[in-house]
Amino acid sequence: MTVPEQEAADDCGKACRLLRVCVGSDHAGFELKQELLAFIEELGHECTDLGSEDDSPCDYPDIAHSGARAVAEAEADRAVLICATGAGMCIAANKVAGAYAAHCDDTYTARMTRLHNDANVLTLGGRVVGVGLAKEIVRTWLETEYSGEPRHQRRIAKVKQIEGGHAHRSDR
Repeated sequence: MTVPEQEAADDCGKACRLLRVCVGSDHAGFELKQELLAFIEELGHECTDLGSEDDSPCDYPDIAHSGARAVAEAEADRAVLICATGAGMCIAANKVAGAYAAHCDDTYTARMTRLHNDANVLTLGGRVVGVGLAKEIVRTWLETEYSGEPRHQRRIAKVKQIEGGHAHRSDR
């Protein structure tokens, strides 16, 4: 490796690690899914297409379950799920233990859901965000690493307690 290549690799750090990303949509998100699959691959990540295969009507919970399960079971590092608004995919994905879905319509939210919440599933609205903005949201979300700060670790631990049915209130 040449000196400039080594410096670029050093600057890249964790944010540039290659990820296994599964991408899925219902019929309303099909067009955006196709665009994002190609884009994520251009970024150098490994992509798995979870369907749908076309814009024929299908049920978003089926796709959401596949993507959330893949992440929760460590078959993928992250999932990107698209329906008309992104809300249905988010609700369904969050029902899978170990999947932490965040619905994002802007890059700030995408960055913060990774940095502070360690979200492993991104949901988007195929009828809400355009292709250009969706690509920037996805890029930001994939490139942002979880900060691991103690305050965020504490909060995530509380979310996991809720998920496990063992939640209790703490005003700390």
